[in-house]
Formats: sequence, structure tokens, C-alpha cells
Amino acid sequence: MLAGRDLLGAAQTGTGKTAGFTLPLLQRLAAGATPSRRAIRALVITPTRELAAQVQESIRTYGKHLPLRSTAVFGGVGIQPQIAELKRGVDILVATPGRLLDHAQQRTVDLRFVETLVLDEADRMLDMGFIPDVRRILKLLPAKRQNLLFSATFPDQVRELASTFLKNAATVEVARRNTPAELVAQIAHPVDHARKRELLAHLVKSNDWRQVLVFTRTKHGANRLADQLAREGIDSDAIHGNKSQNARTRALKRFKDNELRVLVATDIAARGLDIVELPHVVNFDLPHVAEDYVHRIGRTGRAGSSGEAVSLVSHEERPLFAAIERLIQRRIEQRAVPGFEPGSPSASREQQPAHHRQHGHRPEHRQRQGFRQEQKRSTAPARPAQSRPQRPSSRQRPPVLLGGLRRD
Repeated sequence: MLAGRDLLGAAQTGTGKTAGFTLPLLQRLAAGATPSRRAIRALVITPTRELAAQVQESIRTYGKHLPLRSTAVFGGVGIQPQIAELKRGVDILVATPGRLLDHAQQRTVDLRFVETLVLDEADRMLDMGFIPDVRRILKLLPAKRQNLLFSATFPDQVRELASTFLKNAATVEVARRNTPAELVAQIAHPVDHARKRELLAHLVKSNDWRQVLVFTRTKHGANRLADQLAREGIDSDAIHGNKSQNARTRALKRFKDNELRVLVATDIAARGLDIVELPHVVNFDLPHVAEDYVHRIGRTGRAGSSGEAVSLVSHEERPLFAAIERLIQRRIEQRAVPGFEPGSPSASREQQPAHHRQHGHRPEHRQRQGFRQEQKRSTAPARPAQSRPQRPSSRQRPPVLLGGLRRD
């Protein structure tokens, strides 16, 4: 990097890739810093808002005593404060693609003087979801620049795509490709899909886990699981793309400060987030893309600390589990939890929460109740036909306006 070469850097999660590109970047920029005429000389692009804020914080920490200014721009928050910050001049800009293009469209950012482009979590930045925006950003940059790509995983198709704009690039791979950190203990618990939530609550309570990051596949699933755990007395919250940025930031801060026991997240939390000495990561749902497993479990076992990654694997997810083992080229220990083996009955009535033991949750009671209601209907005297007001048919009813839409 100090020599100005393009670079593709691959290293396990939690091993210091952010420092790996930030320190030499700061050294190069500081050598030619001109505070009187500030221009964006380095651009760092990240896939998520949380990661953008974290990278910018690292840049500010490492460059505390250097005459360089940095800022981060991302969506979910007001754009006007970002515009004001950009007008004051910055040397290093950290951005998510969408908000950066918003600024470019409004002509509030000038990328003509960028000397170094960094794609953090580059495999994610070059997948089909982000590549159209990345291509648009590349057109705004000078043709002559240094390109740096960093990630824990680099599928072959991403490497091929990266080669289209890397020039005479050096490749630095710290460990065997697509491998998680060795300090992360991995284990899988086979369980029926319908009992995953019950097993997760059992693991948290019986092992007295105090800080657990749980990954689900969908936003709705994250909300539902957090609500269910909260009803069982486990302090939980969820973060995902549909949450406001303030809510995401607040939940993440509470979790980092050990004020929140379980944080349920989609894969927006799988990339680059650094949570100091996080002990437990749980894959409630296995990811569809095997590489995402490496990033998820990389939230634990960071910076020399040990950690545990637990996967709850249902029968339907066996192919996904096999794909993960092929990617990381190792077998993951499978251990059934007593009482939760696939096919075993659910918790007994005595083990269920009090609100599940109410009459309404007993199927035999519902059957008796339904029989009594049916019996009442059969023995009740018929009401005179004229006492029933005739409701107009759907064709006769007036249209109803809902949110400006006509419903007939």
C-alpha cells in the first residue's frame, strides 16, 4: 500500500483488516496533506451503515494527531448535516453506495481528486446487489488511482470481477481461503424447525449466556424472535434494514454496553462489526450463501479472544449445512441437546410458561368449548327473519376509500 500498488487483501474475520488499510492510508495522505485546500483524497465504501460508522471511528482514532479530516455519509439519517460537513472539507470519506450517489446527484460531493479507493467487505460490494451502484461510483473517480479490496471471503466470481479494475495488483492472503478464525469453537445442534425458538431460550437460560448475537434470515423473523424471547423474560431487541437508523444505533449500543442480553439481527450485522469480546453467536437460520456463515461467526473470536458459534440446524437446512462444511473444508461437530432431539415431543405442560397453560392453549378444552358452542347454536330458537336487517350485497355497497385507493 505504501508503494501505491493495488491490493487484494484476504484475512480471517477479526484479525485487523481495518487497521491493515487505515494505517498506511493515513501515512500516505499525511505526507502530502494541505489543510488549506482540502479535497477528498481517499474514499472508503462499505456495505452497511453500521460498518461505515465503525470504520470512520477507527480512522479518527488512528489519525488523532494527524492534520487529516474524515467523515462518514450513509442513509437513514438527515442529509443536511452531511452536506455541511462536506462543505467544510474532508480528506477521507467513508460512505455507503446509496447515500454517496445521493450526494453526487445533488453535487454536494467532489470525487475528482480521489487518490485511493477502498472497498471494505469487497465480496459483498461486488455482488449483484451492489455492483450497479459501484460501477456508477467508479465512473465518478479519476482513472488513475490506487484500488484496495479487503474481505474475509473472496469467491472466484468476485475475484474475476475485481480483476477488471485492479491494475498489477498484489494479493495478500493471511490464511487459507474462506476460513473462519481458529479461536471460534463451532458446534451444530440438530433440532426440528418448530422447536428452534424453544431450544434457543433453553440454551440462553441454562448456560446463563449474557451476550448473544443471533442471526435470522428475514426481517420479520428477527422481530418475531426478539418479541418471543422478551416474553420469556430474556431481554432482547432486533436490528435489520426496516428499522430506523436511530433504533439500529440505539440497539447496537445497548448490546455493546451489555445492557441487552440478546440481539437478533439479519445479515446487516454480519459484516465487519467489532463487538469487544462477544462470547456467543447463534445461527438461528442458516444463511443461503455459505460465505455469509464465515462473516456471521466472525463477530466472535476477534482480536485474539475466544468465542463460540452455535448453529441450530433443522432437517430442511441439511443441504445448507453441507455447503458450509465444504466451504470451510472442515467438519462441524453435531451434538443433539437432550430433550430437543429431532422428532422428540415438545416441552411438557409443566415446563411451559404460565400463559401457555391457560385453558385457551389446551386443545382438548378448545374441542369441548367448540362442542358446547355448537350445541347452543343448535338448541337456540330461530330469530324471526324480519328482525334481521338486510345487509346490501357487495355490489350494492358504496365504494370505500383506503389511503386514496378505491375499493369496490
